Amino acid sequence: MTLRLQNKTILITGASKGIGRELALGCAREGANIILNYHTDAAGAEAAANDIRSLGRRAITIRADISKFDQIKEMFAQARREFTQLDTLINNAALTGWSTLFETTEEKWDQVLDTNLKGPFFCSLEAARWMRKTGAQGSIVNVSTNCAALGVKNLVAYASSKAGLHGLTRQLANELAPLGIRVNTFAPGPISVERNLRDDPNYKNEWGNVVPLGRTGEASEMIGPAVFLASEESSYVTGQVLYADGGWSIQGKIPEANMGKAAEQNT
Repeated sequence: MTLRLQNKTILITGASKGIGRELALGCAREGANIILNYHTDAAGAEAAANDIRSLGRRAITIRADISKFDQIKEMFAQARREFTQLDTLINNAALTGWSTLFETTEEKWDQVLDTNLKGPFFCSLEAARWMRKTGAQGSIVNVSTNCAALGVKNLVAYASSKAGLHGLTRQLANELAPLGIRVNTFAPGPISVERNLRDDPNYKNEWGNVVPLGRTGEASEMIGPAVFLASEESSYVTGQVLYADGGWSIQGKIPEANMGKAAEQNT
């Protein structure tokens, strides 16, 4: 069987848990070596790296807060000391930033926008510089959210940052196309990861009732979109946003009870 990412090197931000961890393992199973970024969960990142090594792939972990430009620079410097070439960057790390509209503070807004939009921009620049230097016609894959498609209560900073990420995707795709670097985004819908289940133990039912496919997604179901956009299977695809959300973005209902519970848990 041909592996779609054989001998590729992929850097994934926020790879210690949730969707990021699943993407790291999924890409490794397709033959890639993985650079796992994390911010606070060193144990989770190292556990994921060990799982990747057990597959016969190389894996390293690098701590960096991607809302900080100097830490992004240092992360890429460390990565270049370990690997000669970068083929794909997956901008996955993000903050939800729950807050009711009128209680959204400047601090909350800046924290979310710096992590979810500024971070992917400067990570993408560093990745593109590395790809340009080595001649790699690589891929940048942004992980967004269905909340960027339609307004969602109590997530003004999060939804705005991800809508900005869609604009950034188009801009970078246009600017980097002459280098052969593709830039795309996929936007997960409601996914049953630990964070969401912690906010609301009834998360699966609350969201499953408003998703056209009738259920929430699993983190492992996001591997397919990521691998497709990272691999040569999407060699003529750039500047696009793919919604992997069970059809939620074509309908747009929200479970009011869940949105209230999550905001209360995180405010």
